[in-house]
Parts: sequence; structure tokens; C-alpha cells
Amino acid sequence: MNQVHILIADDHPLFRAAIRLTIAAALPDSTISEACDVQAMESAIVAQMPDLVLLDLSMPGANGFSSLIQLRQHHPALPVVVVSAHEDDASVSRAYHHGAQGFVPKSADSSAIADALQSVLAGNHWFPPGFVPEPPSQQESKLAEGLAALTPQQYKVLVMFADGLLNKQIAYELGVSEATIKAHATAIFRKLDVRNRTQAVIALQSLGPVPDPSWHAAPPA
Repeated sequence: MNQVHILIADDHPLFRAAIRLTIAAALPDSTISEACDVQAMESAIVAQMPDLVLLDLSMPGANGFSSLIQLRQHHPALPVVVVSAHEDDASVSRAYHHGAQGFVPKSADSSAIADALQSVLAGNHWFPPGFVPEPPSQQESKLAEGLAALTPQQYKVLVMFADGLLNKQIAYELGVSEATIKAHATAIFRKLDVRNRTQAVIALQSLGPVPDPSWHAAPPA
């Protein structure tokens, strides 16, 4: 396999270090980048498009599956493998339906992670053995379509709504006018088919964030 560039997007330094070792052993000629939150991940992708992203659903800014939806929408050719502490069928199925090419439980050993990487880089999918997708939720699928329609800037505004920031604060953080934020809000409400900020935040939260118990999980062996 030719040299590949893999981006590890996870907020836990020890886990990133363990994954880096696993990748180095499985793909000795690979180039590895790291990101600790969604903003850093986006910057890393713009700086150098990777061949694959290992995505943690619970890092800052991720808001659960919404980050996967946005990533797949704006970079459809970029393979994404979700790495999560949640191993239940519902979580794996949601990742599958939202476009992940793979799903690796954080409890998986290094050989499983290596298998997943090599399989997805070869153009295949990789999900836990025996996985059978559950039927997708029509309500969530509709919401995912609306979320995918948001521009990156509109998504940032929506996340800031969820963080409780006022229009004035969001405008300052993004370096734009309050009128621009109000225009973004109107577009967000229309695309998500909601009436106000509260409903928009509830819609976002229905896709996550995924509570992540992995802070105490052991790194891959």
C-alpha cells in the first residue's frame, strides 16, 4: 500500500498516542496528523486532505453524529471511521446510516483497528463482526438532511446556539455583524424545519452529543 495520510480526531491525548502506535505498526509508511476538537480537525483537513479520518463522536464541537454528517456532506470522498466507546447496535447503526465507512469500538484491540484501517483504505467497509444495521429512523434521516444542508458557518452558529451564546457574542467570535448572525439563524431554522433557537438546539442535541465514558477506557493493546 502506498503512503497514506491519516487524521486522528480525538480529544484524549493518551488514546491518540495509542492509536498512533497502532497505525505506525500497521502502516509503517503512513503520515499521521492529530486534532483534539472539530475546529482543529477542519483546519487540518484544509491544510492537507487526509486519506482517512478516525473520528471521535464526543470531542469538543462534535455534537455526536452531527459532526459526522457535516464531514460527510462537505468532504464526501473522504473516508471516515468512527471510533467510539459506545458499542451498542443503535450507535453503530446510526454511524452506518450517517455515512461512516467503519466503526471501531474503543475497546477493540490493535489488530482490529489495523484491520479496519486497511479495509477502509482499500475501499471497503469495516464494522464489528456480526453487525447487522438496524432500520434508520425516518425522523433522524430528515434531520440529517437538514443538517447536511447547513454551510460550515451556519453549523458553527448552530453549535454556538447550543453553547448558549447570544447573537452579539457569536458575532464577536466569528468577526461578523449581528445582522449576519440573524440571517444565518433564519437559514438554520428553515433548513432544520424549526421555528426558533430552542427547537434548533433540541434538534442538534437529538443527534448527540454522545456521552463518552472512554476517559477511563484502556488504550488499544
